Amino acid sequence: MTNDRHIISVVVGNKAGVLARIAGLFSSRGYNIDSLAVGETEDPELSRLTMVTRGDEAVVEQIRKQLNRLIDTIKVYEFGAEDYIERDLLLLKVSAPPGQRGEIMQIADVFRGKIVDVGARHMVIELSGPESKINAMIDLMRPFGIKEMVRSGRIALTRGVKQI
Repeated sequence: MTNDRHIISVVVGNKAGVLARIAGLFSSRGYNIDSLAVGETEDPELSRLTMVTRGDEAVVEQIRKQLNRLIDTIKVYEFGAEDYIERDLLLLKVSAPPGQRGEIMQIADVFRGKIVDVGARHMVIELSGPESKINAMIDLMRPFGIKEMVRSGRIALTRGVKQI
């Protein structure tokens, strides 16, 4: 497989076991999921899974075909050349002694992040945005000392007309 990244969105019936079947499909064929986000859609009967995977066009076409064969799949959509919006969410706990808090807050503000928790020796920052923005924030916070960090999976929607 190549390092080509692909964002695939799958609308499925909101039923128990669907995520396990999709994960099993990937693992049984040796495909890796780099990022996965799942949530209910505007219709509570449906969920949307947004995955990032790597591979050439043949691999991604095979993934799409396999996903379409699953009984609970409503629609499979790959984000490609069209205009779309993608976001990740980051929660970052960083060491923050009182003398460094102002600098941390300024950096968070530049990135339009929010300070969501402050402790005696730490701060938690919430940030959403494209992967490059998230990675840049992490790089700037490393010198302060990252205590913990969690990222959501990527989510994406096309601009304009509803895709799915």
